[in-house]
Amino acid sequence: MAGQWVELELDVSAFDADRFEEYVTRCRAGGIRLTTLAELGDTPEHRRVLYELNKECAADIPERGEFYSFDEYTERRLEVPSYDPRGVVIALDGEAWIGMAATSDHGGFVFNEMTGVKAEYRGRGVSIAMKTFGMGFVRMCGARTIRTFHHPANTSAIAMNRTMGFVDAD
Repeated sequence: MAGQWVELELDVSAFDADRFEEYVTRCRAGGIRLTTLAELGDTPEHRRVLYELNKECAADIPERGEFYSFDEYTERRLEVPSYDPRGVVIALDGEAWIGMAATSDHGGFVFNEMTGVKAEYRGRGVSIAMKTFGMGFVRMCGARTIRTFHHPANTSAIAMNRTMGFVDAD
């Protein structure tokens, strides 16, 4: 399966932030707050909520299979050198966590680990808003490129990234 993934990348200097800021504005006008895990507090309780949100959103990824246990998730996603809670954007509706966009720093490039929105909030531009909001972390890292990959049947995620300017990776 590894050779069949759709690998995408975005040249950070080509990203048109002004074009996508409208998604952030629209979310905020609709009562959705964008923040980071660092701002909320990278606490054990918040890590558990993040895990549950990631697990729920990942269930729709084609051929995803069983999601990690919490301990595996912590070990593989949070207790690694590339993890930074400033790179985890959270979308909130009131106190409810409704979306996440996790980006990790790999020195020279950042990797979009996961972007997901709860089903009842999809189609409102929340994913693009979170990724646009997360560009602050990308700039902080000094990255020139954002990389990501998707299962080829995950057409909505691929289309969303292409809308933002992602192209096929070399």
